[in-house]
Amino acid sequence: MDKSGILVGSGIGAIAVFAVFAFVLITPSMQPEIPSKDLIVSNGHSLSTVGETTPIYEGRSLSLIEIFEKSEAGVVRVNVQKTEQILGTSSVGSGFVFDTKGHIITNTHVVNNAQKIVVTFLDGRSYNAKLVGVDPFTDVAVIKVDVDKSLLRPIIIGDSSTLRVGEQIAAIGNPFGLSGSMTSGIVSQLGRLLPAQESGFSIPDVIQTDAAINPGNSGGPLLNMRGEVVGINTAIQSATGEFTGVGFAVPSQTIVKIVPTLIKEGKYNHPWLGISGRDIDPDLAKVLGISDARGFLIVTVVENSPASKAGLHGSTETKEVGGVNYQVGGDIILSVDGKTVRHIEDILIHLQRSKSVGDEIVLEILRDGRTTNFVLTLEERPNSN
Repeated sequence: MDKSGILVGSGIGAIAVFAVFAFVLITPSMQPEIPSKDLIVSNGHSLSTVGETTPIYEGRSLSLIEIFEKSEAGVVRVNVQKTEQILGTSSVGSGFVFDTKGHIITNTHVVNNAQKIVVTFLDGRSYNAKLVGVDPFTDVAVIKVDVDKSLLRPIIIGDSSTLRVGEQIAAIGNPFGLSGSMTSGIVSQLGRLLPAQESGFSIPDVIQTDAAINPGNSGGPLLNMRGEVVGINTAIQSATGEFTGVGFAVPSQTIVKIVPTLIKEGKYNHPWLGISGRDIDPDLAKVLGISDARGFLIVTVVENSPASKAGLHGSTETKEVGGVNYQVGGDIILSVDGKTVRHIEDILIHLQRSKSVGDEIVLEILRDGRTTNFVLTLEERPNSN
């Protein structure tokens, strides 16, 4: 367990994440499709992909009892035999039905290195599943079962961008292997940055909740009070490996961008800037001689990256103040595509929601006391190595 105490809640044997890579930029690309006003396309797919529609949802708030009764048939238990496990043992996670073709969403860390995946539905029937695609950079994965459509009850995916701190939510999953368990709470914060165990990069725009999420909940849905999926439960922050008041969920905006491509291609290509650095805090602002403690100082520019090709500069020297060494001399990012950058999360969230490989991005840079705009063309992110 590292000092940050952030634990990925995959299953009964959850694994600790060992660093917060706050300086690494990650983002998916596809924009979610907008359904026509007289129907809802099942979970962001096009009609040609899904082949069916679901009725208009009235949008009224439901009781927790109604939410559970509406959603429980769409939540599944995911048992995984992994390559490193002793024969006969398995990890337990959760998932939820995405469409009537048998696609089920779960976490990458639940199914990664799986030798065998078994999905169990509400009625107790179990089926072998195959792995369709994984995205370690967002911890989202898709598996598939070949079953009768009558058993598949997709849960409508909602819009996580409308969430507000204090809004009531609910989580359904299989904590500690206890199938079909529901907990409730509120959205306790938005836009968090979460380390992705499988990639070494960080997931931006993550939902923080006080709804109890424990090992085994990973991959299950986080639901708003209309019974729509607004996130996929992914991790807890704990020094013990059990829930202590803080859980995290990857937002539905990320799901609707990533999942259709995983279904189609088995992977998702993320864009990349190729920089690392640190947020500007009051002490660093004083050292740098700037009035506002905002922005992102570039410390390192990766060779042959988009940032390098655009001519961005990293730090060139260190300066000691009060016994503390500060890296100075690098470019400071003040805004991205006209949006003010207060800290790294502002850059990451913009990339996550709005950009893809091949897109251009405009960075407002402070260099030697003057501001200049730099245009970068985003390229595909290399592997974590």
